[in-house]
Amino acid sequence: RYFDDNPRPRPESYRADVELANGSDRDRTRLYQDLRAACESGWNFSSRWFSDTQYLASIHTTEIIPVDLNSLLHHLETMLANAYTSVGNEAQATAFTEKAANRKSALLQYCWDAKEGFFVDYDFIKRKPTGVLSLAGLYPLYFDLANNKQAVAVAKVVDRDFLKPGGVVSTLNNTGQQWDAPNGWAPLQWITI
Repeated sequence: RYFDDNPRPRPESYRADVELANGSDRDRTRLYQDLRAACESGWNFSSRWFSDTQYLASIHTTEIIPVDLNSLLHHLETMLANAYTSVGNEAQATAFTEKAANRKSALLQYCWDAKEGFFVDYDFIKRKPTGVLSLAGLYPLYFDLANNKQAVAVAKVVDRDFLKPGGVVSTLNNTGQQWDAPNGWAPLQWITI
């Protein structure tokens, strides 16, 4: 998960963070950590981190298992296993192969939403998918973690819901946040294609 253990406002957005905290009934330290964690993700800000898709103060990034991050980590673990194999360190190669296999299993268990036919982030506090569809759900396809049935289902959702004139939108939620509809971002266009 994305996490930041600094319980203070971001220096670059100090005033905005303090004003948000002042207008919220949330614990300030948790709010600041969730804001910082969203920034670490690169998706600052997006409704994929909000428990209420319209309100930034409902951000709960640190409670979410992100499907894109875990796909990237699986890829890294696989690459490290291959690198250790290439230099003859079978113990480390085996360790990273096991880590990658465990991560893939967990990702498929927790981040595949069969009802939606899409990969999603998982709220480990509520023990359920977040319910926000975003193009982060394409990372398991890009890194070859999805099976063919899942890939076909995801492609249908992308074609039906995400594809707009000019490209794909980052999420289906129009919130005014920069990583939400109607915006699309170049790296996500590339991952999707």
